Amino acid sequence: MYGLIGKMLTEPGQRDVVIDILLRGTEAMPGCRSYIVARDPSNENAIWITEAWDSAEQHRASLALPSVQQAIAEARPHITGFGERFETEPVGGHGI
Repeated sequence: MYGLIGKMLTEPGQRDVVIDILLRGTEAMPGCRSYIVARDPSNENAIWITEAWDSAEQHRASLALPSVQQAIAEARPHITGFGERFETEPVGGHGI
């Protein structure tokens, strides 16, 4: 499996807008076992995204899906940057 944990930074006051966009654009992604979007309680402009996939290839392929492309285009104007990014190898757990 392939895992990814990343921090996204948004314009002030736009975090919930970006969260809504991200959640709308990710309903059906082949190979995605888990996709979690979370508010950072210590930074009002930060979002953490935690993903688990069957493979890195399926994650890369998801970026070309029309729904994901639409979400990226809609969210991009509100994103100011990215923070930490960690690749992992999930081995199991609840929901996987």
